[in-house]
Amino acid sequence: MKIRKPCNLARMYAGPSHPIDAASPELRFLSAVCAGQPGEATAFFREKKLFGGELPAVDTPYGRFTGLEGVRRFAEGFLARFGASLAFLTPVVQTRANGRSVSEVVVNFVVDGEIEEVPMFVVGDLRTPGLLEEVRLYCHFSFVPGLEAYRAPLFPVAHREMGDPALLTGAVREYYEALHHVPYVDVDRILGSMGPGCRFGGYEPWGSAANHGDAAQLRASYEHMATYIPAKVAMRYETITDDGRTCVMEWVHIISRAGQEDLGRIAMSGISAYERGEDGLLCAIRISDYAGYERTIDWSRLPLTLEEAQKVNFVETFPAGVGEKPQYDA
Repeated sequence: MKIRKPCNLARMYAGPSHPIDAASPELRFLSAVCAGQPGEATAFFREKKLFGGELPAVDTPYGRFTGLEGVRRFAEGFLARFGASLAFLTPVVQTRANGRSVSEVVVNFVVDGEIEEVPMFVVGDLRTPGLLEEVRLYCHFSFVPGLEAYRAPLFPVAHREMGDPALLTGAVREYYEALHHVPYVDVDRILGSMGPGCRFGGYEPWGSAANHGDAAQLRASYEHMATYIPAKVAMRYETITDDGRTCVMEWVHIISRAGQEDLGRIAMSGISAYERGEDGLLCAIRISDYAGYERTIDWSRLPLTLEEAQKVNFVETFPAGVGEKPQYDA
């Protein structure tokens, strides 16, 4: 079958160096969804979560589905939401730790007899080794027909501060501190956390190029980031799933007034995977978010206004000193 719209994820990372446990429940769940088996998909959940009396849920770029009926409704509408007649999975990378299993997959949607490849993060909060409490799906909004470029923060707002780097280890901590926690971005320190040929990408929109290890391109990207991080846009991670090789973080933006006024930025949820090589340095960075597309949003098609969205995770300014010494040109 002809691949009409290819993505980069599997071509960059699939192979024996990334073993997959096919019995992992988040994979089996999404496989059942792709196969048009809503009953089998719903069977991976129970009526309520194990603690707190909360309902199970599937959170997607286009909505949150709660309770067993919600899970079934998600499964029944999945193919139609992507305009597909059928779909099947290609698992690429899997990270299992901390009571969570994260599979990075390509969903192969069959649309008009041809394949559209959609890279997705599938985050499964585990109830038991074989059951799920919640699943969260991440992919670029452009892969979903008719979707606006807004992913509201998925977790309740606990505080408007950057994540504590002490919760991270090794190269992931070094990278994060250099990007978010020095008074200004230290590009040399960021690049020092990466091994030779570190790859960046896998979740970009169709037709976009990923970085397959070009150091000069990486430097240019981070020098651009240095013009607005962290003074205008910061990040707070909400979950960490780290198996010692790959660290997956679900996170949310924190936006300052300068970030809103100069860049049009709005707090949204996203996800990143930072993979360590044999030398302990980063060998891959994979990010799924909507950064840079905020000004394309048609707020009349969403259940909240721009003004309401701007109030979420907003700070007037970040602490004194942050961002005061930009070193690089835009």
